[in-house]
Amino acid sequence: MLQTSTISDVRTRISAIRPAGTDVSILSMPCPAIAAAARPGNFVNIKVSAADQPLLRRPFCIHNVEGDTIDVMVKNVGRGTSLLCEASCGESLLVLGPLGNSFGTGTGDFDTALLVSGGIGTAPMRFLEKTLAAAEISFHHLVGGRSRADLLTSGLSNVSTATDDGSEGFHGNVVQLLEKHLAEQTAAGRVKVFACGPNPMLKALARFCRDRAIACELSLESVMGCGVGICYGCMVELSNADGQKESILLCREGPVIDGERFTA
Repeated sequence: MLQTSTISDVRTRISAIRPAGTDVSILSMPCPAIAAAARPGNFVNIKVSAADQPLLRRPFCIHNVEGDTIDVMVKNVGRGTSLLCEASCGESLLVLGPLGNSFGTGTGDFDTALLVSGGIGTAPMRFLEKTLAAAEISFHHLVGGRSRADLLTSGLSNVSTATDDGSEGFHGNVVQLLEKHLAEQTAAGRVKVFACGPNPMLKALARFCRDRAIACELSLESVMGCGVGICYGCMVELSNADGQKESILLCREGPVIDGERFTA
């Protein structure tokens, strides 16, 4: 988790809203303190309404940072997210962040980054792409979805896609696309996978990478009422170094984890 001195609770206003796909919007908000401290993989917790309900904030990966402004990608799946997707420019929000840990982009142990995502799991990938590009690290996106409508690739570059129904790109799932990509790209050097998406996809991906000794980091999703480890609402079960099960608070020890911990 980030040091608490870097976390800010900011009242801001929505400066822009734009569609990114079916029932998906990108919201922009000026948050200078959060933007300055944010790293790819961090998230923010947003109070979506000035009313008492919904009571709990909603967590969103930081999709992008431009100067003092942060973007979040929101899929309309319930009451809280519908309030954000239906909001207007100028509406006031409370934004807490940046929260959680970040992707390990500066480890120096890889030559090529493969950014694997499914559905709304593309949310942290634009910020990650920009960070890798700034460090002159080679990258490639592998984006999957059930159909063409589920592919959220706006703002991304160097992208290959997969759909379960074959409506766009590779006909199959994104893990199968990764296998195909690795077989074809033999000169990529040391590879590291960074991924976000539905848990079944991430578990299959983690096992794929473990079996091939490929470094892999996953960004997991969970309900996070507070975002700082007080409410215990984001407890998830992972494997420890001995292969035993242990529970962690995802907001404090995640959302980014070593893929080895998600294979059991």
